[in-house]
Amino acid sequence: MKIAVIGAGYVGLVSGACLADFGHEVCCIDRDPRRIENLRAGRMPIYEPGLAELTAANVSAGRLSFEQDLATGIRDAEVIFIAVGTPSRPEDGHADLTFVYDVAREIAAHLKGYAVIVTKSTVPVGTSDEVERLVRSLRPEIEFSVASNPEFLREGAAIGDFKIPDRIVVGVEDDRARAVMAAVYRPLFLNQAPTLFTDRRSSELTKYAANAFLATKITFINEMADICEKTGANVQDVARGMGLDKRIGPKFLHAGPGFGGSCFPKDVRALIKTGQDFDVPSRIVEAVADVNERRKRRMGRRIIAACGGDIRDRVIAVLGLTFKPRTDDMREAPSIAIIQTLHDAGARVHAFDPAGMEQAREVLGDVTYFRDPYEAVAGADAVAIVTEWESLRALDLKKMHGLMHKSILVDLRNIYIPEQAVAAGFTYLSVGRGDLET
Repeated sequence: MKIAVIGAGYVGLVSGACLADFGHEVCCIDRDPRRIENLRAGRMPIYEPGLAELTAANVSAGRLSFEQDLATGIRDAEVIFIAVGTPSRPEDGHADLTFVYDVAREIAAHLKGYAVIVTKSTVPVGTSDEVERLVRSLRPEIEFSVASNPEFLREGAAIGDFKIPDRIVVGVEDDRARAVMAAVYRPLFLNQAPTLFTDRRSSELTKYAANAFLATKITFINEMADICEKTGANVQDVARGMGLDKRIGPKFLHAGPGFGGSCFPKDVRALIKTGQDFDVPSRIVEAVADVNERRKRRMGRRIIAACGGDIRDRVIAVLGLTFKPRTDDMREAPSIAIIQTLHDAGARVHAFDPAGMEQAREVLGDVTYFRDPYEAVAGADAVAIVTEWESLRALDLKKMHGLMHKSILVDLRNIYIPEQAVAAGFTYLSVGRGDLET
């Protein structure tokens, strides 16, 4: 099939490369000329394991191309995916659909024959209906369908998620669109990927409901961690005990500094706004958003308290900046609020991240960056582990201790065994497991 993907960002580029790898002929379209130039030269705009190699292989095979001009890119396309950004509007938290609707109008202007226009972007309920209305009002004579096909890609594991998905959700309103979308994902038949066809509105809401539920699990276990700290329980044992219940499951029950990233915060806010718009406020989801935002700065205050309450002119090393490992994404990363809290208290911050320091420089002010974690902790009064990168899981704690001015380790991801940290000379603080001193 010939497929066009509009938007060569995270979702669009991963989707385009994977669809091309299925054997489809795919053109990724983006209005940013520099991005298109870089992609044609093999330079990736994002860090995602395996994406550069997958992209290069399919470009070489002639199945994947990049285009700035939308009219050229969608020519003869049977399926046109809209994969542009839907950021939160600052004034009310609603998803900003400006880019989606702009693209819909542009598609309408250049559509020549039947195609299925697919909203791949995460969009509120009713967006696909509005896309159809816009296109039909501009080109009433053209045959087309509109479908909803939300993405469920985890940053750091996106290629595997696309090729071996838990499920494929497709919202359609006519049999012709259903047949076309079934053909798009036919190559996954051998993997027996569950495909759920629904109406468009159910498909759109499924994405928001799924992300809000996962965000709720994270927030719930973080609150349980707080209770563990006050009662002397161990949150990791509590989480294991909960997760062994098949109705609950173990995933997303890891206590930490709160969730961030490009999806959960934005989607939670959008779902809250949707509930308000339809006069069915979602009190649970509202609480999740509030508790999570408060938690990030609270983790900064926890580091300050570990240092005796005064960190003015003291050096705090922060290891791990991105919102999760295996990505360079800094969007709404807990490290941002944590470092701002440290700055507000007068600290000097040293930082290291395996992949995200270039992006961090765009959002973090007055931070000194280092090439490796040992350089970052040298002379520090305390070190905080904020992101659980694999390369930070087995640091030489005795070496770190010898480099630091004082020996305080605040492990916000619980990746170290407390007794081993103490044996290395640290005063060790974690989340929901109690503190140990040398």
